[in-house]
Amino acid sequence: MEKIQNYIGGELVKPVSASYNDNFNPATGEVYSYVPDSDQRDIEAAAAAAKKAFSTWSVMPIEERATILMRVADGIDANLDQLALAETTDNGKPLKLSSSVDIPRAANNFRFFAHAITQFSSEAHSMAEMAINYTIRKPHGVVGCISPWNLPLYLFTWKIAPALAAGNCVIGKPSEITPMTAYLLSKICMEADLPAGVLNIVHGLGGKTGSALVSHPDIPALTFTGGTKTGKDIAGIAAPMFKKLSLEMGGKNPNIIFADCNYDKMLETTVRSSFSNQGQICLCGSRILVERQIFDQFKRDFVERTQSLQVGDPLEKNSDLGAIISQQHQNKILSYVELAKQEGGSILSGGKKVELNGRCKNGWFIQPTIVAELAQSCRTNQEEIFGPVVTISPFDSEAEAVAMANSTQYGLAATIWTENLSRAHRVANLTQSGIIWINCWMLRDLRTPFGGMKNSGLGREGGLEALRFFTEPKNICVKYE
Repeated sequence: MEKIQNYIGGELVKPVSASYNDNFNPATGEVYSYVPDSDQRDIEAAAAAAKKAFSTWSVMPIEERATILMRVADGIDANLDQLALAETTDNGKPLKLSSSVDIPRAANNFRFFAHAITQFSSEAHSMAEMAINYTIRKPHGVVGCISPWNLPLYLFTWKIAPALAAGNCVIGKPSEITPMTAYLLSKICMEADLPAGVLNIVHGLGGKTGSALVSHPDIPALTFTGGTKTGKDIAGIAAPMFKKLSLEMGGKNPNIIFADCNYDKMLETTVRSSFSNQGQICLCGSRILVERQIFDQFKRDFVERTQSLQVGDPLEKNSDLGAIISQQHQNKILSYVELAKQEGGSILSGGKKVELNGRCKNGWFIQPTIVAELAQSCRTNQEEIFGPVVTISPFDSEAEAVAMANSTQYGLAATIWTENLSRAHRVANLTQSGIIWINCWMLRDLRTPFGGMKNSGLGREGGLEALRFFTEPKNICVKYE
């Protein structure tokens, strides 16, 4: 079985400790590779390599940096099949999803920011006949990028591409649960002749490797995607050190469905927004709120469509849902199903493990689950489950729908289904979420700001927002003679 290596100073290297942790295939429940158990010493080596590279990378002409990033994007495209298979093996998601969404988006992240940096302009402010101010933006230096396990390469590249484009050098820490595609990206970067030390990838546990990265005094900016509790811990370390932070955290997203919606389109999209990637996407609509006059029809149709979904081997083309990321997470999800019952919920569909035959007989699979008859204040409706579990609830008025939508500590995303243009704008304005989709879901323009309100996040990613985060503005005032 392969031993994954760190990528430091342009080379693939073993962890200083020479220790490794098991890396599991969720679909089989078996160890299939080993991930470095890195520590402070590996982070120190990466920081030294990044600091050394920064003096050259930061002053390289923008067009040259962009050309190198484009080569990385081309390398991802050229290795799509290998990367997609690795992502599915590491994560448990259907291969058709890795092939059509995750890996192409990773390439697009590099390609987008390679172009965007060439359009990133400075500002100038004239003070009549007295002086002129111009504002330049400088890269921070060495930045830390910590990414999650649910969309491994997709979200890893979403962070490192703008950081590199802006002239920073990067220490990236992918999730220790899904390290393989970041490891393969290391090889692609080497083939693309990315200068040594510009990107460093250090694998390891969050409590050890991640903490060393967050607390390192030579890393002035950090971006993190993951759970709210971990984000709070990171902020607790980084804030007293006055580090610049971008935190994209949990969600408990409402899907608000009015009776005047395009019903067929809504139903098809709602099934996808509920259970895509086994519900392990921070943007999934886990709380479905339906206007009462169509609630019974929706409940019947949604249950029927959900029960037609195929849970199976992620390598099979007909599998709609693959494996849960880990046995621990499977147990967590199932514990919430039991909690929902204790809170008075009715399980309309699913709620159990799926036992498969063949190579996946020991894998971690769960039926897509629908729960009804729960109060909005209950834990099942308030806490992030991050799995194929959704609740459905009726509402009687627009005001009630908005109140229900805003009733949690989270505010990442929301979906609104209505053909009433005024209502769409009105409800979107009142809903406390950083991202609102109207009559669609996961329709992403990479130029737009991405992030949440309340406990869902701090700061924004995407487009110019990302380039602003990864640079420091400096105003220069020149007085006329």
